[in-house]
Parts: sequence; structure tokens; C-alpha cells
Amino acid sequence: MPRLAPHIPGVPASGIRRIYEIAITLDDVVMLAIGEPDVPVAEHIGAAAIEAWRRDDTNYTANGGIPPLREAIRRKLARDNGIEVGHDRIWATVGGTQALHLAMQLTLFPGDEVLVPDPGYTTFTMNAAILGARAVPYPLRPENGFLPDLAELESLVTDRTRLVVVNSPSNPLGAVFPRETLQGILDLARRHDFWVLSDEVYERLLWDGEEHVSIASLDRDDRVFSVFSLSKTYAMTGIRVGWLVTPPGLEDTLRSLQEATISCLPTPDQWAGVAAIEGDQSAVEVARGHYRGNLAAARELLDARGIRYLDPRGAFYLWIDVSYDSAGDVAAWAERFLREQGVAVAPGSAFGRQGEGWIRVCLAATRDDLLTGLGRLPLPAA
Repeated sequence: MPRLAPHIPGVPASGIRRIYEIAITLDDVVMLAIGEPDVPVAEHIGAAAIEAWRRDDTNYTANGGIPPLREAIRRKLARDNGIEVGHDRIWATVGGTQALHLAMQLTLFPGDEVLVPDPGYTTFTMNAAILGARAVPYPLRPENGFLPDLAELESLVTDRTRLVVVNSPSNPLGAVFPRETLQGILDLARRHDFWVLSDEVYERLLWDGEEHVSIASLDRDDRVFSVFSLSKTYAMTGIRVGWLVTPPGLEDTLRSLQEATISCLPTPDQWAGVAAIEGDQSAVEVARGHYRGNLAAARELLDARGIRYLDPRGAFYLWIDVSYDSAGDVAAWAERFLREQGVAVAPGSAFGRQGEGWIRVCLAATRDDLLTGLGRLPLPAA
């Protein structure tokens, strides 16, 4: 059999998916490992997709998306994010996942380096490896509120650095980068002349009065790519509608890349996207209230049991310290916890070295499942 490209075996596996794939073979598992909202898709969103099917609106579209979707996104970006762009800079993608990969395709050459948060979402590192680039982790530590130390970040820059990834609100941490931190990262990128890739998938899920700032709204020299998605906000994870906002002048290049990879999103899904962005937002507020209530209940339970956690400022995860029981191998601990206690959680080491000793728990579950799962965590020693 012919061999694969030599760099492909080095693409890291997902520690989250490993737990998930074991969990689905077991009975009566409390599933807290993946970021799947437990609320239904709003009726008007599904109706828009169904109507597209009924009128046989199922043909190819422009590579960047149907004009009504791009216009809905354009208005949303101006209203909510302070980003003023035309349709030529908005590209509908297969969720935020493809948008992230597309931005890295545009900016990374084999051997280049990309600065990624640690702990950080697993596909940042996976995408870099797929493209033959090298992911260089920048630490997010508890003692710094899981925010980057800008001096330390700058010390990691080399002549091969081409891109820095920013994720706020953060998956897995729930940390929200303040405006001054984002400005500092942008200034650093300007000094060393590299790109910025901003993952803002959890922008609508903020707690306790936090402000979401899009780093592109601070950009003055066209170096930011921004990734958005409808998956988490609107419980549309399987519908796969996201978008990439690019610097100017890339329309012809993006058209070719989209044509060669996905051609376009399914047309009914695009109409669902229009309905989500432009339609009634009450379901979003109901979902946010549900997640907020889950967070409050989880805090109360963990506090009562003396288990340390990061108080999240956004997203719908809890980052919980189990180092008192995991013996330096939280991935093995998570698998034992699944098999012995019937609870699936994501091991923190799946998100980088700084995640050792921690787990990520999804708050977007039923209240009963969440409290049952957290109630089975071992107690710290007295």
C-alpha cells in the first residue's frame, strides 16, 4: 500500500473524542464531555430549512454563501462586533471548524509556527499539524487568571512565527480576554508582522456582565481573521453554519479555496442560518438562562464539596481541578472515572500541557445529569 504524507501520522488525536467514543459503547453514561447544547433548535430556524427543501432550493450557491446570509452576517458584525466589512470579506463555512482550517490554510506554510493557547481547543494544534506547521503553545496559568502573559507570549516569537490564535470566550476555560489584553496581542503581532486568528464561537455566552470584544474591531492594519459559528448560540451543532471574516483583498483566493474544498454550504442550511441571525432571539435567552442556572447549581455543589474550579466568565464549560486524585495522568483518570462511575468528562491534558490535573465539564446538559456527574467526583482529602 502507498504511504501517507509523512507529516500526517504526527497529527495529534483528540483526547475528547477518545472519551466520547468509549462512552457511546457503555450503558447509562452521564455525558459531560462534549460541547453539545441540550436545548432544541428554535422552531423558526428549522422551518426556514424545511421551506427551502419544499421549494427545491437545493442547488449550488456562490462559494461564499447566498447573498441573504452574507448580508445578515454583515449587519450582525456591524451591530454586535464593531466590524464593518462588505460581502467580499464574509465566507460561509462548515461551522467554525472549517473557518479555522481555512484561515490556517491561507496563512501557514510547512515549517511555519503558530502560537496557540494552552489550554486551548484541540483543533488549533491538529490543524497546524495537518498543514505541516508547528503549534507553539503559550501558557494560560491559574495564577494569571488563565490570561496570557504578554511578555512570555513575545518570548515565544521566532522568525518562523506566522500566526497567533486567540480564543475568547475560551474553550475549555471560559476565560474572557479583556480589551487591553487583546490590544496587547494585536500590538505584538504588529511589531513582529504576523497574522491574528480570533475564534469567537462563544461570543453570545457571557456571564456576570462580561464584555465581548472582537479583536478585529481594534485592528488598523488588516491582519485579523475572525471565526464565528451558529453552533453553540443556537444549538445548531449538526447544521454546520459558521463564517470566516478576512482581511481585504482575498476574494479571488477564497473563491478558489472554497471551490476546491466544499464548493458551498448546503442551501437549506444557509437559509436556517439567515433565520437564526435575523429571527426571534428569545430561544437564545432561554438557553442562556438555562446554562446560567446550571452554572449556579454546579458552583454550589462544588463549593460544598471543597472542589476547586475556575469561575468561568463565558462559554458553557467548567474547568475543574482533580489533581488531588489524578496522580499526574488526568487522561487515564478520566477513562477510569468513565468506566467506574459512568461519567464522561474531557481530560484537561487534551487541551495542552497546562491542562494536566484538570477536567472540562459541559454545563449545557440537563440539570440532573450535571449534578449527578459532579456528585460522583471524588472528594479532596480533608
